[in-house]
Amino acid sequence: MSVEKETKKKMEDALEALRVEYRNLRTGRPNPAMLDAVLVEVYGSEMKIRDLATVSIQEPRQLVITPYDATTAGPIAKGIEKANLNLQAILEGNMVRVPVPALTEEMRKEISKQAKKRAEDAKIQIRDIRRRSNDLVKKMKTDGDITEDVMKRDEKKVQELTDQYCKDVDTLFKEKEADILSV
Repeated sequence: MSVEKETKKKMEDALEALRVEYRNLRTGRPNPAMLDAVLVEVYGSEMKIRDLATVSIQEPRQLVITPYDATTAGPIAKGIEKANLNLQAILEGNMVRVPVPALTEEMRKEISKQAKKRAEDAKIQIRDIRRRSNDLVKKMKTDGDITEDVMKRDEKKVQELTDQYCKDVDTLFKEKEADILSV
């Protein structure tokens, strides 16, 4: 695989990881993906809620979790409490209700800061991929596998990819920030 293709794939993976992290951040409205990172202790191991139940939106500000196995409802409620999402799970028979309170201005700003930090972390990861790709290109030149011209061309392509993916991260952050701050 060429250095350019490998670099592009790694940068795309970093951007996709940011998208996944952003799905877990709270916004002004309930979203089943808010609970994707919650781990539940059942059957002697930790499992994700989506592997144990269906999560749906009921009413404007409420999530309803319907476990596949009714005995897991209690552990699911405990898992949500432990996850520190500022959500209170209510166990009702074989299901769990999670009221999602409206975000205060202060909470919105805090979540926006978290989103910004995650965007910066993604950019750091992208720049680290650039550095490793450039090191690989230089090593290939030193080993005599490629010429000076090819090395310069590959370094330029890697930089163009870096610029593009950093711009994509900024765009993704701006969209998420607008979503978080909208009332």
